[in-house]
Amino acid sequence: MDIPYIDLVAQHAPLKAELLQAVAGVIDHGQFVLGPEVAEFEHRFADLCGVPYAAGVSSGTDALVLALRALGVGPGDEVITVPNSFVASVSCIELAGARPVLVDVRDDYTIDPEKIPAALSPRTKAILPVHLTGRPCDMDPLMAIARQHGLAVVEDCAQAVTAEYAGRRVGSIGAIGCFSFHPLKTLSALGDAGAITCHDAGLCERLKVMRNLGLRTRDDCVEWSGNSRLDAVQAAMLAVKLKYVDGWTERRRRHAAEYRERLAGLPWIRIPEDGPTRKAVYHTLVVEADDRDALRTCLSARGIGTAIHYPVPVHLTTAGRSLGYPAGSFPVAERQAARIVSLPVYPELTTSQIDRVCDAIRAFYADRRS
Repeated sequence: MDIPYIDLVAQHAPLKAELLQAVAGVIDHGQFVLGPEVAEFEHRFADLCGVPYAAGVSSGTDALVLALRALGVGPGDEVITVPNSFVASVSCIELAGARPVLVDVRDDYTIDPEKIPAALSPRTKAILPVHLTGRPCDMDPLMAIARQHGLAVVEDCAQAVTAEYAGRRVGSIGAIGCFSFHPLKTLSALGDAGAITCHDAGLCERLKVMRNLGLRTRDDCVEWSGNSRLDAVQAAMLAVKLKYVDGWTERRRRHAAEYRERLAGLPWIRIPEDGPTRKAVYHTLVVEADDRDALRTCLSARGIGTAIHYPVPVHLTTAGRSLGYPAGSFPVAERQAARIVSLPVYPELTTSQIDRVCDAIRAFYADRRS
């Protein structure tokens, strides 16, 4: 592709020397498991998110599973979330032993708080809002519902590092925030990694025990748990990237604004707006498009990469059918799945490349409507 959907080489090439130096430091001291780089990254990441505590873990999925378990979610409980996210947002609930209960989303792809009350039951233990595409959910009404019914809120921030809602960064609003540093994320490791944020020191200490096989000390296992540790090598490289994440995010925001400006007036394309209380980070720039599949084919023929996040809602996947929601259960999410397309928005994208993408989109619709 002349304009790939994502270009990880372009991001890492200028950082290669710094990243290798960080890895060399870990090799030199030899503390590969929970070495000093992990604690240093946790401290700096907590500051970035506006919380006092963070625990590094091996993936965003493990972050979600450990968060639910630490809050006492287990067999017989229900957790409310959405059908349009990556499967991990639902599978973590199953892995914790609870039942996922799904509600529909708004036009901006995030959970619709007005749909939550009808989904509550005596078994509801938590709400798991997903800040999908890097756009914060509408958290004030959601938190009001949680307080009214005594529910925990676990924020799925996998796509939303530094996104803000009403002046607060995601991961600082609910009881726990869960982050992924998968290579495609806005703050990314060179492999899998994740983190959990919270305001409670005791909760954070328990999460650190749980990520390490339930070991309070090397010789004292205080609960059964698995190995979900953040590698010291990944923590070292993430610490390098922390210096750049705000700049990368601002470039993503500028790219989104350029797309809006250049595609304005096209009735066949819809790009969600931020709104006054929400500041998105554009992990993905997801638009709704008429003739979506034909548009993707046209863009591909012109050397422009695209993606779909996500083409099949979770309840319609093979595993998701066991949840008992037939097609038509979530009309907004299902309509979006048939129309959404993700356009290139990575920080290294140039204005001329964005012009090419937008010119190709305009030409496609001009040809289809002529």
